[in-house]
Amino acid sequence: MLTAEDAAAYREVRLAALHHDPDAFITTAAEFEVRTAESVATQIAPRQTFIAFGAFVGNELMGLLSLGREERPRLKHRANIFGVSVSPQARSQGCGDALMRAALAHARGWDGVTSVHLSVTETQTAARRLYERHGFRVWGTQPDAVRNGAGRILAEHHLCLLLDQSMS
Repeated sequence: MLTAEDAAAYREVRLAALHHDPDAFITTAAEFEVRTAESVATQIAPRQTFIAFGAFVGNELMGLLSLGREERPRLKHRANIFGVSVSPQARSQGCGDALMRAALAHARGWDGVTSVHLSVTETQTAARRLYERHGFRVWGTQPDAVRNGAGRILAEHHLCLLLDQSMS
């Protein structure tokens, strides 16, 4: 679990991910770069309905995942995973799996949460495989979901994990 004290490391890893693989994220590096350290610290500080997780290799932050629970009464049964990234040099070392296990365990601990949702652009096949290994299933694909400003148009796959039907 990350805290506001991890904001500087989070900012560095998130910015590197946005630069390295811009098609994986809705937020652009330029948008994130102008954010203040204080706004990043506020964003990642744990709250009752939000938590940011980090994967460390040694003492170095190498992976990120955010988990948020819906707050509106008719949606409180849902949680969302977003902002997932693992630094290229840390891939294939179990960071993504560790992040997913931590997030899903936390989501299961939220009373009344029955499903976890996420989206992944069509170019992110490794990420989609990670999510599917953890029991997520595609329920729909949105064409023309993301445009990168340079004319590239991406579809986005929407995935869901029903917690009472999933493995740990």
